[in-house]
Amino acid sequence: MRKTILLLLLSAALISACSQAAAIPTDAETLPRTLTIMTHDSFAVSEPLITAFETRHGAKLQFLKAGDTGTALNKAILSKTSPLADVFYGVDNTFLSRALDEDIFIPYSSPALNSIPDHFKLDPQQRALPVDYGDVCLNYDKSYFMERGLTPPETLEDLLKPEYEGLLVVQNPATSSPGLAFLFATIGHFGPQAYLDYWQGLVENDVLVVNDWETAYYSDFSGSSGAGPRPVVVSYNSSPAFEVIYAETALEEPPTAAVVSDETCFRQIEFVGILQGSQNIDLAQAWIDYMLSVPFQEDMPLQMFVFPVNSQAALDEAFTSFLQVPERTSTLDPESIAANREKWINAWTETVLR
Repeated sequence: MRKTILLLLLSAALISACSQAAAIPTDAETLPRTLTIMTHDSFAVSEPLITAFETRHGAKLQFLKAGDTGTALNKAILSKTSPLADVFYGVDNTFLSRALDEDIFIPYSSPALNSIPDHFKLDPQQRALPVDYGDVCLNYDKSYFMERGLTPPETLEDLLKPEYEGLLVVQNPATSSPGLAFLFATIGHFGPQAYLDYWQGLVENDVLVVNDWETAYYSDFSGSSGAGPRPVVVSYNSSPAFEVIYAETALEEPPTAAVVSDETCFRQIEFVGILQGSQNIDLAQAWIDYMLSVPFQEDMPLQMFVFPVNSQAALDEAFTSFLQVPERTSTLDPESIAANREKWINAWTETVLR
């Protein structure tokens, strides 16, 4: 009898232990999946939007900032057999053909594409989906020119004049997307046969070339922090609005202005895609849908000072108050960029850096 009772008690204990073990969730059930998103260094998004996505999808977002657009794309290409991330955001129309030729993305037809105008959709296979756009333009320090009674440059040709010697800083088009966009602005304006003559003139007028936008704008340009010696920089038409919104002390108007005369600016379109080899394709698709949704699109202007591509997204007045928009940008068709980009960059390098 005692033996029977003991066996019953042992059995009950085993059943209880097994039930408790079954009730304890495994690590796979408790730990959220991590979605890694590779971006350029200028990427930014509001924390509430990150939290909302993570909560909705039970996921953890990890952002991998990988340098300027050209540098980030190089990293994505070099690691394509063992990708560093699930998603890559930030490749633009100046580098797009290279990304597509290297086959780093898989196709995804997001339902959000229905709200995006066709002229932003440059990949018919929907491997790279448009997210935002912006105009790369010359910016200048207003006080520098006012104090010296010097008229700010209004055209690309103005920068060849003696009075603008040593005033301009640009980015290297081999490493910087705004630098490449400005190179394309000069090719679109002067033509592929004459643009090198223009750049030779800039060299003779003491143009400064640096590797990335951050260095040019925050270290060499005088109009932002005031630390740099050069009052003209290649940046964006939205940069003056940025100066007002993020000023340490309130400003009634921006200390900088953009040059938006005809064919002085070049329009960039930025794209996002799912990287080949991603182990989180469903989550990556959800993130892309999220980036193209109205809440995310309306957040971008005040985070990255770019324009939304979703036609249903509205622009905040703080962003538009000091915005200068070019009526006619310098243009190059995607086919010309794809066929000639490396040749143009190499020719530029020989002319400007050697």
